[in-house]
Amino acid sequence: MSRKVRAAAVQLSPVLFSREGTTSKVCDKIAEAAAQGAELVVFPETVLPYYPYFSFIKAPALIGAEHLLLLEQAVTVPGPSTEAISQAARKAGAVVSIGVNERDHGTLYNTQLLFDADGRLAQARRKITPTYHERMIWGQGDGSGLCAVDTRVGRVGSLACWEHYNPLARYALMADHEEIHVAMFPGSLVGDIFREQIEVTIRHHALESGCFVVNSTGYLTEEQVTQVAGDTKLEKALRGGCFTAIVSPEGALLAPPLTEGEGMVIADLDLALIAKRKRMMDSVGHYSRPELLSVLIDRRAQPHIHDKAQNLPAKGASHEPLSADPDRRREDETPPAYS
Repeated sequence: MSRKVRAAAVQLSPVLFSREGTTSKVCDKIAEAAAQGAELVVFPETVLPYYPYFSFIKAPALIGAEHLLLLEQAVTVPGPSTEAISQAARKAGAVVSIGVNERDHGTLYNTQLLFDADGRLAQARRKITPTYHERMIWGQGDGSGLCAVDTRVGRVGSLACWEHYNPLARYALMADHEEIHVAMFPGSLVGDIFREQIEVTIRHHALESGCFVVNSTGYLTEEQVTQVAGDTKLEKALRGGCFTAIVSPEGALLAPPLTEGEGMVIADLDLALIAKRKRMMDSVGHYSRPELLSVLIDRRAQPHIHDKAQNLPAKGASHEPLSADPDRRREDETPPAYS
């Protein structure tokens, strides 16, 4: 029997330099999408609080203050922002995927959060390798998020931006039988060539994996472009590159894509098309040759501390949990002043 899921891919402009402002805007868009029947709502890469566009157009020696500000505005997981999105997802009865700048002590990560329709945080995965300029901003993730997750709308896998150029990362999700693939890109970057590349990338993944792809890109207004560019005269590098779209397992666009401005692309996903596509070409089934070609994946989380039992305190002694850190500031506490 056919089962249909209505999906909304949101092209969003962040509230620059404001975690609270962007969080509020995201929650409003969740409600707006749900009012149109959306059961899955996807937001752009690190749109919360905003993508670090400054790192693309400025030299490393010049971005200290902006990097520190992003660190202060970043999201802790869990924290007030994740709780607000959780409540919005639960109220809407929708699965929500969003890209955030996650702060973990002194390091930022490009993190994709997936909330199930009951508001539960079903997955928090970090981009495994930041791209080019992003390596000045984010740390590296591990393989623990290279898996699909069961949600109310189906089995969902996620990758961010140029992770889609890593065929083994994509194959990890394909082999985990994702039904809906969430893709997200920053948008307003590089120009039209980026838009063209995004379209090729997501349509190819849909064809190769035999799943639906719901892709969201961010967007900067002209005022924001001017604000971010400052005196660099590199405004051109902060335009174009938007392609918010929904793709079927047969590689077809299910609605007109959004390449300018804010808005939503909404389409119904007929999950019966997955079997229709895979009947002819199943890359991780009858069309694969695992005895010739296979992927080795280490999906273990990589903690910085491996606690050996012999180092634990004696019975009756006080023992502070390893995760406790009195210097860690929560995102709702007062940040220091920046010059």
